[in-house]
Amino acid sequence: MNKREDYKRFIVFCLASLVVLAQMAVFAYVWYTVYRGQIDEPFWRKGNWVLIAIYGLMFAMFAKLYGGLKVGYLKRVDVFYSLTLALLCTNVVEYFEITLINRWFLSPGPMIEMTGLQLILIIIWIWGSRYIYSKLYRARKLLVIYGDRDPGDDLIHKMNSRKDKYDISGKVHSSVGEREIHKLMRNYDGVIIWDLPSMERNRYLKYCFAHSIRCYVSPKISDIILMGSDRIHLFDTPLLMSRNMGLSIDQRAAKRVMDMVISGIGIVITSPIMLIIALAVKLYDRGPVFYFQERLTVGGRSFMICKFRSMCVDSEKNGARLASKHDSRITPVGKVLRNLHLDELPQLFNVFKGDMSLVGPRPERKTIMREYEKELPEFYYRLKVKAGLTGYAQVYGKYNTTPYDKLKLDLFYIENYSFLLDIKLIFMTVKIFFQKEVSEGVDDKQVNALKDSGNSVKTDEEKTEE
Repeated sequence: MNKREDYKRFIVFCLASLVVLAQMAVFAYVWYTVYRGQIDEPFWRKGNWVLIAIYGLMFAMFAKLYGGLKVGYLKRVDVFYSLTLALLCTNVVEYFEITLINRWFLSPGPMIEMTGLQLILIIIWIWGSRYIYSKLYRARKLLVIYGDRDPGDDLIHKMNSRKDKYDISGKVHSSVGEREIHKLMRNYDGVIIWDLPSMERNRYLKYCFAHSIRCYVSPKISDIILMGSDRIHLFDTPLLMSRNMGLSIDQRAAKRVMDMVISGIGIVITSPIMLIIALAVKLYDRGPVFYFQERLTVGGRSFMICKFRSMCVDSEKNGARLASKHDSRITPVGKVLRNLHLDELPQLFNVFKGDMSLVGPRPERKTIMREYEKELPEFYYRLKVKAGLTGYAQVYGKYNTTPYDKLKLDLFYIENYSFLLDIKLIFMTVKIFFQKEVSEGVDDKQVNALKDSGNSVKTDEEKTEE
């Protein structure tokens, strides 16, 4: 198994290196045949090599940031989005780098033509690399171990949507007994430990570790809190220390400066777009352009969020509810705005004022929050930091992600916060503009994101000691 993993990593590395080298080669051709001759003081041989190497490093960095080099991990269309964004970011930066070298602007035409050719190479690489990967490595055959709380059908449905990666071909209840389940494990490439009591889960986890069995585990809230703890090595006994205070004062200060600078620039750049949207909303039904609504931010403090109105004027005459997949309240203009997330542009003013941050948990309505807390009292943990225009749950989750999963995603962010993580999530937000499923509403019969099966969520306290 270890040799198989080593070969797999080596092949993935080779395939990823191939696309980076291909982009470098195209840039090198354009540099030598076009731009190098137009510069008054051209580089010597090694200077040209350095410039090409910088281009390759930048492309690799952006591709890694967006996950485009994860062969066999993302869907083909997601890899295309990721590498396209990486390519655009790299080429824009490189064009301005060439401009600085020349001390004046050169024609962007060759750069645009180069980008077109590179996109064709990316498409060829995506299909070729996926073909090679699928031929060499079949989907992993997995066994689900579940208990009385949740049979894991929702997870199985999600994972089975990636037939190229996962093959959940076995499912066993923990009541069968550990000895029998240990025997079953031998027939699979890995196991999924799904929602078992902590003591039972830990025994399976240790067994998998001892026998080098690949193991997938759904983390509990306490697991995520421990992930963000500091290691204490003052004594010969290991200790983990969790501050549980949210962000430190220096982190909050740096975050606020970034919020003001980026939101200010964003307001200036997007003001023409916001003007066009305002006209479209107004001309459709003569109703108000903006929609103000009370939301919650850090510490449970309320503020009035500002969005472009995407629903009909009397959309909540029957009470507050989340948008559903086929919501008749959404106007045709609003449907376009929601799919492209453009209805959220006025929130840049909320960020500039300090009500929100660029990155943080999604701001919830007080009424929806109360509904969630009835089933999940820990949901208020998300209020340890300011609400955000984008965030961990917004990037890696969906609009209709369950509150329990949304809480865990937001806690991943809070407990692992860093300035670089904020930058990464801001860049990743561009990618979700092209993913329609991210903005998909809840089912038509739902008023919030709680699932109907047992109302989806049981608190960690109800799930016995962690």
